[in-house]
Amino acid sequence: MNNIWWQTRGEGNIHLVLLHGWGLNAGVWDCIREQLASQFTLHLVDLPGYGRSTGFGAMDLDAMAQCVLAQAPERAIWLGWSLGGLVASQIALTHPERVDALVTVASSPCFSAHEQEAWPGIKPTVLAGFQQQLSEDFKRTVERFLALQTLGTESARQDARKLKSVVLDAPTPSVEVLNGGLEILKSVDLRVELERLTVPFWRLYGRLDGLVPRKIAALLDVRLPHSTSVMFDKAAHAPFISHPDAFCETLVTLGHCLEKQQNTNNT
Repeated sequence: MNNIWWQTRGEGNIHLVLLHGWGLNAGVWDCIREQLASQFTLHLVDLPGYGRSTGFGAMDLDAMAQCVLAQAPERAIWLGWSLGGLVASQIALTHPERVDALVTVASSPCFSAHEQEAWPGIKPTVLAGFQQQLSEDFKRTVERFLALQTLGTESARQDARKLKSVVLDAPTPSVEVLNGGLEILKSVDLRVELERLTVPFWRLYGRLDGLVPRKIAALLDVRLPHSTSVMFDKAAHAPFISHPDAFCETLVTLGHCLEKQQNTNNT
């Protein structure tokens, strides 16, 4: 079995695993890595087939989650951004004993829009279009998707350049792997499963996000009353890049809450 690329930093009492989004790699966390490593034992991961985790083909969601979990610490906060949010959610659902808390960032349990249910999201035809375009013009398709993630923010161009540099600084995923990731975004629906989630669950959003509309946060507030949602008002799909300090403060608050809870349970 191939090993995925995994880097551990920091010596905090609580472990924090960071999972990136589609087309990218663990380099997306560079802007907040040092801040978080001062508070947590930080685990930076390239998902199978992405970045430096080479030698993998396309995977479904469960296979990707199992692959990541095999190298993970015994217990951790699992944070997933966008596609990584689905991977982290799958791990929390199938192995809750390994999860101190689940944090999803600019993610949705169902990325595809469902008009009959009035569920907002990305139109399936748009995702299918990206899949077709990948084989025709790989580089331009990835760049278009990255540009969508920063639209609307005050630092949109700068943020898009950061994301692009992350892609260019690591090995490029294969078209097969990228298509597999888009298939997960197009087909997976964890809405019902997350209603039975037993671990602490924080959902972080950007109000200007064009890929995960803010309406999703309100719908899940009702559907998942056991979870907590946080909205970054001037952020889009990558709040940790546009608003790193506020983002890290939120995670540190969560870490302190968990430490207090653990100390209470141990007394």
